[in-house]
Amino acid sequence: MITSRDDDIKIGVSARHVHLSREDLDVLFGEGYELKKKKILMGGQFAAEECVTIVSPNLRSIENVRVLGPLRSKSQIEISKTDTFKLKINPPVRPSGDLEGSAPMAIVGPKGTVFHDEVCIIANRHIHLPTYLAHKYGLRDNDMVDVEVKTGKPTKFFNVQVRVHDSFTPEMHIDTDDANACALQTGDVIKIISK
Repeated sequence: MITSRDDDIKIGVSARHVHLSREDLDVLFGEGYELKKKKILMGGQFAAEECVTIVSPNLRSIENVRVLGPLRSKSQIEISKTDTFKLKINPPVRPSGDLEGSAPMAIVGPKGTVFHDEVCIIANRHIHLPTYLAHKYGLRDNDMVDVEVKTGKPTKFFNVQVRVHDSFTPEMHIDTDDANACALQTGDVIKIISK
């Protein structure tokens, strides 16, 4: 059994959000626009001040969806399963960046709108580990592990993807659906129980 007593792996609850490309940021907010940092996240990422509206092909929308930076080569929307009921779409559960066959969506900003045929996913559960800690646990990038959480509604998550990079802090990312189902909140601690 792998324990996280010495190096806590904390939960980070991830609400719906959008990653934007340079091209799309120019359309949505104006040419040359730069995102304004609201909150620093791990690995050089940040929550931006800016929000957008996402609109499904059924013309169902969700407003005030947070943009995360820095910019990416392709835009990406990450939502929860609960969000799909409002939007009337069926995006796949995928690792971040795996957009082939993902759901279509429009993104509306203050200056314009973009539409992509493949842009929206439900992000898979994953754990960010710094290289030293991954080495300690005998884990490599893209390994799959099982995880135990002990709250008022204890559970186990199976086949959780491990992502490894020197810039990461130990954190398991889950969406709001998983967090609510298990009474988890940001800062709770998990334990890796198998690999």
